[in-house]
Amino acid sequence: MSPLKTSALIGLATISLGLTACQKQETAKTEVNSSENKDVAPEIKTLQIGFQKSSLGLLVTREQKFLEQEFPNTKIEWREFPAGPQMLEALAVGAVDFGAVGNIPPIFAQAANKDLGYAAYEVYPSSSLGLVLPNDSKIKDLSELKGKRIALQKGSSAHEFVTKVLQKAGLTWQDIQPIWLPPADARAAFDKGSVDAWAVWDPYLSAVELTSKVKVLIDGSAFPKTYSYFISNPKFTTAHPEATKKVIQSLNNADTWILNNQTLAVDLFAKNTGLSQEIAQHSFDRRSKPSPIRTLNAEIIESQQKIADLFFAEKLIPKQIKIQDAVLNSESSH
Repeated sequence: MSPLKTSALIGLATISLGLTACQKQETAKTEVNSSENKDVAPEIKTLQIGFQKSSLGLLVTREQKFLEQEFPNTKIEWREFPAGPQMLEALAVGAVDFGAVGNIPPIFAQAANKDLGYAAYEVYPSSSLGLVLPNDSKIKDLSELKGKRIALQKGSSAHEFVTKVLQKAGLTWQDIQPIWLPPADARAAFDKGSVDAWAVWDPYLSAVELTSKVKVLIDGSAFPKTYSYFISNPKFTTAHPEATKKVIQSLNNADTWILNNQTLAVDLFAKNTGLSQEIAQHSFDRRSKPSPIRTLNAEIIESQQKIADLFFAEKLIPKQIKIQDAVLNSESSH
């Protein structure tokens, strides 16, 4: 082979190797970029929050725009519900991303195979849940509830409360006549004398205590500490894994604001619920101060599991469930 041809072939080989190296570098760079893009969560366009009139922390979060501070490029939508079961129905179909509920609604939802995630918890004020009677009621002892008509929201925290009341009285659900009604309808039935007792939470409890002649037969202080929960849509939190921390931060910012602005908090509570200042103050006084929002730990999960096991044993839910399966994240301790 001539020196000229040899030089040409060497040159072509060098160019070919150079091009191959460049191509490999570009391919590697593309693969890295592709991998990085997969790790970047899509932007949250809309965040849907479910709340109840009793959710002062969420009312403050909305008023002070704490979520907007954590999610500056996101539209925040607020949806009000009369009780937890209705909220979890909405969460199951994607109409709510996060919501605040009592301890029982998520148990019923999980037992019904509905998707949900426990995002965080809050200690529930013990005296904010009670069983009220008309002032002229002849019932003086828990055992005298036998055969009586008791109004309550099915699948709510009142459901578990009545379960514990019945246990304490040595009664079963078969010994009473539960009248399943949401709070507004239950209040109407109670005022008309259509039911003998009503199990309900604040601010409905405070409202009936201050506006009607009633007596509280027993309240939550007769039992061990209980909790309320912040529930999330698992599909949403899987797509946006950092969102939960930001929501919890917003709620704790609201709790700090409440602690530092108690008079304004009561005014806000009254304004947003339509309650009188007296009722709002009465309900607010029962609230823990501070009332921090935390991710679940082993103790809280065990507490919720005991309730789920009790409800299964009492045949109040159709199947046994494992609370841990629905917990988004947890901590070993506070």
